[in-house]
Formats: sequence, structure tokens, C-alpha cells
Amino acid sequence: MNSTAAHRLLLVHAHPDDESIGQGATMAKYVAEGRGVTLVTCTAGEMGEILVPDLEHLAADKEDRLGEHRRGELDKAMAALGVTDHRFLGGFGTYRDSGMKWHADGHAVAADDVHENAFWNADLTEAATHLVAVIREVRPQVLVTYDEFGNYGHPDHIQAHRVAMYAAQLAQAPSYRRDLGEPWEIEKIYWSAISESRMREGLRRLREAGDTTTFEGMDPDGALPPMFRPDDDISCEVDAGEYVEQKLEALRAHATQITTDGPFFALSNNVGAQAFGREQFRLVKGTPGAPLDPETGWESDLFAGIPGA
Repeated sequence: MNSTAAHRLLLVHAHPDDESIGQGATMAKYVAEGRGVTLVTCTAGEMGEILVPDLEHLAADKEDRLGEHRRGELDKAMAALGVTDHRFLGGFGTYRDSGMKWHADGHAVAADDVHENAFWNADLTEAATHLVAVIREVRPQVLVTYDEFGNYGHPDHIQAHRVAMYAAQLAQAPSYRRDLGEPWEIEKIYWSAISESRMREGLRRLREAGDTTTFEGMDPDGALPPMFRPDDDISCEVDAGEYVEQKLEALRAHATQITTDGPFFALSNNVGAQAFGREQFRLVKGTPGAPLDPETGWESDLFAGIPGA
């Protein structure tokens, strides 16, 4: 963590790879600009799918060593983005990936069998207190996490949302856990999101290029999953198009979870660096800061309105 940075961003994610998919370009951009970036990952992703045949022996129902492997993948991804301060909530192994299954309606839900140490089963106050310690140490002005549905229903994403939002409240209470440091109020909190119009634009360009398999079943003019939000919900778009290659390198690092012929690489190839490097957010605490984009009315910087931005 660049403790001397005037601007400090804290991101709270559920599993290794979530950060690179959601905000990889923004993270790389802010590091390059000298801003402080801290990533807290809540689990090691032990229940993730393994896309590398030679590593299938690491699966939870075999050797159960995927979490340690994904820890290494996360290290490589953060090196690609330039992020030097990344931590696991409560320390590595404190909380286990809860797993998931797909609901008939197309969103994720908790798996039938959940490990006793699963993040989904975590005591909320205990987990939030681990994060309070980080908040009071790092003293970020901006927090990024998921919305109340975890963007697509994954139980660990939902729990990460709950933990992050509760920790932000506890961290600012002077009388709460004085032993963890001086109270700190986070000025702006954002939930990750994807602009519906941006997604429709990308889908349309994919289909026009003859790609019918990337995001198969999604119609540029049809219904979209809940992670894609109406533009009226979007508050900020960070244009980090210059850092798309760093984002792609971070995605490549998560090789057990993401393939180079998968949807993210198809987007980068067909939609272009400018679109792939634009990441959107919903402001849920704080006041939008100028300048706002005259076309969209969105902020262009998560730190907009914060002194020195």
C-alpha cells in the first residue's frame, strides 16, 4: 500500500479473479497515477471450476488444493496490475469459498452442501471486524464492493457486500474496538456495475462481427441479467483504456478460471480496448464530484470531489 498516497482506494472482492474482471483496468490506472490501491479478497476460491485439465487434481473433491494455487494466480495478477497491497480477509484460509449452483431463473444461489468454514456461514460482526482493522490502517476515501445481490447472486459476493457495508459503519464509530485504531469514515462507497447501454453496444458489435457464442443467449435488444444496470443507476465510469493490456495480463494469470478464448478476451478483441477498459460504478454513499461527463452525467473518477482529485 502506498501509505503516502493522497488518494486511497479499497476494493472488497469474494474470490481471486473477481477483481481483475470487474476493476482490473481501474486498479492499474490508479496505481500508475500514484494512488493507493488495496485489495481485500474474502476467500481463496477453493470451490472454483478448473479449466486447466492438468490441474484438475487440485479440485475440492480431490486433493482440495485449489485455494493455494489460486493464491499464486492472484499474486501474478496483482503484479500485472502493479498492486502491492492485497490481503485475504482475516488472513489466508480464514474463510472458505462457499460454492454455488445455478437457479432455474439464471442467477446463482448457495450450493446444497456448504462447508462449515464457508464464507456464507461467517459471523457478520466477526468478518466485518477483520475489515475494520484494514480500513483504519489504510484509511481509504473510496470503497468498492458488490451490490446487495452480489451482482449475480453468488453467496460469497452477497456476503462480501454485507461485510464491506457493515465494516464501513463500524470503522467510523469512535467507541467500537478502540484497539483497532482511530475511527475512519469512508467518504464515497461504490457498488460495481456494468452499464446496460455499454453492454448492449458490445453485444451488438460482437454479433455484427459474426460472434454468436460469446455471452451466448444474450440478445443486444433483449432482457439482460441483473448485473447490467440501467444507465440512470450508473454514477461513474473510469476510462482506463490505456491499461487494457495490464487487465488482460491479470486475467491470463487466473488461468484455472479464465480461458484466453473466453468471453472477456472475445470482448477485448471485438469491442476494442476503449470499450473493454471502461468500468462503471454506482455511488451509494457520498456526493458526485465534478467534472461530470456532459453526455452521460457520470463522474470520470472515483475520487471526484475529494480534495486533491
